[in-house]
Amino acid sequence: MTRAGRPWWIIGLGTLAIALLLGLGVWQLQRLQWKTALIERVETGLLAPPVSAPGPADWAAVSVDTAEYRRVEVRGRYLPGDDILVKAVTARGSGFWVMSPFETREGWRLFVNRGFVPDDRRSQADRPRPDDEQEVTGLLRLTQPGGAFLRDNDSANGRWFSRDTVAMADTLGLRDVAPYFIDADARGDALPIGGLTVVSFPNKHFGYAITWFGLAAVFAYLLYRATGPGEPDR
Repeated sequence: MTRAGRPWWIIGLGTLAIALLLGLGVWQLQRLQWKTALIERVETGLLAPPVSAPGPADWAAVSVDTAEYRRVEVRGRYLPGDDILVKAVTARGSGFWVMSPFETREGWRLFVNRGFVPDDRRSQADRPRPDDEQEVTGLLRLTQPGGAFLRDNDSANGRWFSRDTVAMADTLGLRDVAPYFIDADARGDALPIGGLTVVSFPNKHFGYAITWFGLAAVFAYLLYRATGPGEPDR
């Protein structure tokens, strides 16, 4: 028998599947280019001297590609009142990030992650807040809206699973708050413990691209076998 009578829809579906797989491979190559550039920017920024934290005029330009993990500095004072404790798991175990509202010399505000406290050291006495003018240096981090996987922030009951600067500002009744926070550098061994930010960017996009292109090749071969020239009629 010949294969000339194969239904047209086999060819159509097969061609569509191959095109989809090739598209996914190209997308992963684009992601590889983006991730490589991001890693280079972050690694360069981690070694650079801190720059002034972006003020309100620059907030619209703050993004993952331009600013996150940049070393920054800011001068001002911590605002009075309590901190917001955000659930954290670190190399030092389970506990909380201590998020403190901070007012700059220029009058705008942001949150500073002063560092980590263990579960059993969460009282106000364990995380004293300086009341004089401070210079804070650390890594700029973008706001983390909503919460964590399967765990929404519950501001009414003081349960926080992500560092959502907008929601935290609303909870404390603050205005003109930056859409980012600063992970403060380490300052000795006193609580809260700063400098625990993990900077890691898994970059497996090349392997993913090879997988998609390989599947496209397999589908192309199967389609050829299913619709290509068959044995001559006998």
